[in-house]
Amino acid sequence: MANKHGSLSIDSENLFPIIKKWLYSDHDIFYRELISNGCDAITKLKKLDMMGETSLPADYKGKIEVIVSPEDKTIKFIDNGLGMTADEVEEYITKIAFSGATDFIEKYKDKSNDDQIIGHFGLGFYSAFMVADVVTIDTLSYQNGANAVHWSCDGGTEYELSDSDKTTVGTEITLFLNEDSLAFANEYRAREVIEKYCSFMPTEIFLSKANAEVQYETIDVADRLDTDEVVEEIHEAAKTEEHENEDGTKEIVEVSPAKDKLKIVKRPVPLNDIHPLWAKTPSECTEDEYKDFYRKVFLDYKEPLFWIHLNMDYPFNLKGILYFPKINTEYDSIEGTIKLYNNQVFIADNIKEVIPEFLMLLKGVIDCPDLPLNVSRSALQNDGFVKKISEYITKKVADKLTGMCKTEKEAYEKYWDDISPFIKFGCLKDEKFCDKMNDYILFKDINGEYQTLPELLKPVSETETSEAKTKDGEAVEAEVVADDVDVNTGDEYKDDRATVYYVTDLNQQGQYVNLFKEQGMNAVILNHNIDTSFISQLEMRNEHYRFKRIDADLTDSLKDESGADLTEATTSLTEVFKNALHNDKLTVKVESLKNDSIASVITLSEEGRRMQDMMKMYAMHGMGGMDPNMFAADQTLTLNANHALVKYILENKDSEHVPMFAEQLYDLAMISNQPLSVDAMTKFVKRSNDIMLLLTK
Repeated sequence: MANKHGSLSIDSENLFPIIKKWLYSDHDIFYRELISNGCDAITKLKKLDMMGETSLPADYKGKIEVIVSPEDKTIKFIDNGLGMTADEVEEYITKIAFSGATDFIEKYKDKSNDDQIIGHFGLGFYSAFMVADVVTIDTLSYQNGANAVHWSCDGGTEYELSDSDKTTVGTEITLFLNEDSLAFANEYRAREVIEKYCSFMPTEIFLSKANAEVQYETIDVADRLDTDEVVEEIHEAAKTEEHENEDGTKEIVEVSPAKDKLKIVKRPVPLNDIHPLWAKTPSECTEDEYKDFYRKVFLDYKEPLFWIHLNMDYPFNLKGILYFPKINTEYDSIEGTIKLYNNQVFIADNIKEVIPEFLMLLKGVIDCPDLPLNVSRSALQNDGFVKKISEYITKKVADKLTGMCKTEKEAYEKYWDDISPFIKFGCLKDEKFCDKMNDYILFKDINGEYQTLPELLKPVSETETSEAKTKDGEAVEAEVVADDVDVNTGDEYKDDRATVYYVTDLNQQGQYVNLFKEQGMNAVILNHNIDTSFISQLEMRNEHYRFKRIDADLTDSLKDESGADLTEATTSLTEVFKNALHNDKLTVKVESLKNDSIASVITLSEEGRRMQDMMKMYAMHGMGGMDPNMFAADQTLTLNANHALVKYILENKDSEHVPMFAEQLYDLAMISNQPLSVDAMTKFVKRSNDIMLLLTK
């Protein structure tokens, strides 16, 4: 063929990204594009053989070779696929944005439904010009009588087409790297990039360095393959040891028989796994394989809690494995990794259009050949199809979790502390997921037991009337009601919602926990920073229930129903404590508590405390300039009329020591509720010393 010169034909709609070389944001992506093109060429050739349009040797094995040469500043990509004729080079290469893969699929769509062609875009080849000054192609078509073709282009719109001396079917692409991209010819850098993008491509990929020293290995004769290049035959003599018998005699014993071995040129090892675990059916996979795959892909040597194997063929093709990792950190620092693949070709991490946001906290792989990708393969069109995929993934996760709760409750409870942030975040972000999970959310209580929402949040109709209690010899009914204060009017009203009490810090709120346990009452533990938002959502979804922190009020169950009139005591002690604490806004109550060892208790309004917590969170994340203290929760100091110290203050309110005792009781109550400020703690310590000194006088 005579040398031919021509101009590249560029589809106008793709002119801008091609000319500006904005084809991809990451320049290392050219490795993926050129290798996936080679995979396509091999897949096409196998399909043609399957359909009887060509005949491959019985021992044919598709492979892709990548040869880097730092000295020559080149990278070669060699495949043994179907190759191209001169006409095909002009059609598929010189006409930019024409997809040979799309054309192939259209031509054979009625003959083969098992389509595994990777490239549907046509632009992948031109990613080479992001790193190369010159790109050449040497290719020989599988077709009988075809002539080898050489194509060369320096990145402009001109190219040269001529005969090639290539003698084997397939394609060899050579990149002559520009000065800014020489690092890509480094063997270790090349390995890193190939393993990033191509670890699971369906054709074996081999990497080598040009002119590298030959490496050798030793194998047993029985393990020899026909392709092995034998360098030396080695005979290893049998190994013996002197052995002493029980009678004291000694003999020579053979401990290793003689062996015949071969020294061979080291066999090349592919960089990729052409049969990834997610491509298998779940019944084919063992527990150890799932764990090994997790360690290999995510380099996480903490075993995952459990996993979900996705395997769907209709109405779209999707496979994958999602792992729930073991976590030991707070929610904000959890970093998951969902790797998205298209026909075993890595596309990107954590694509929010496909992976529901809350599942990005997990680790896993998803392979969906049906995904609509743009020219760069690294962004997704946010259309209805993608939404269906996202909904399917969410449904499968919910099905796995609810099924585990139903049939493996013990394991579900064991995992709960680790997986609850995922589930709660999912409930906040996805209403359908929350609907599915609503009855399978667990709450750990102060006794270490786990209960679901149906067990905790029983219908109000079942709790409106408690068992009959006896007062003055008469049976009376006790309604599950609570006194609340309207935040707008300040008026008290009866709230008939059932209350679930919760604890955020078992140590800090230990006094309240003990009070509850003494009366056989229960509370759940909500100590994660997502819980405030989570329970607020639950309350909106379940209007008959409410959550209150254990220190939000003192329930009637904790009070001694002696019937004593404490009005006068309340008035007197309110004056004493407000004067001592210099706090006119403090609410003081006097109650007869069943536990007479407790002198004072602080309670904070649930609504005010939640608002303050929310403002603190916003301030911590730089979301708003308001002072969280503006929303300080209303405090109520409850004094136990049955405690000796409270009685002393009431009876000796004019004593010079009473203000000091009042301050001490207040701080003691605060310590059981929340940490004191630095100044308050300093005063508390000094005051404690002063009180002890009184005993020495």
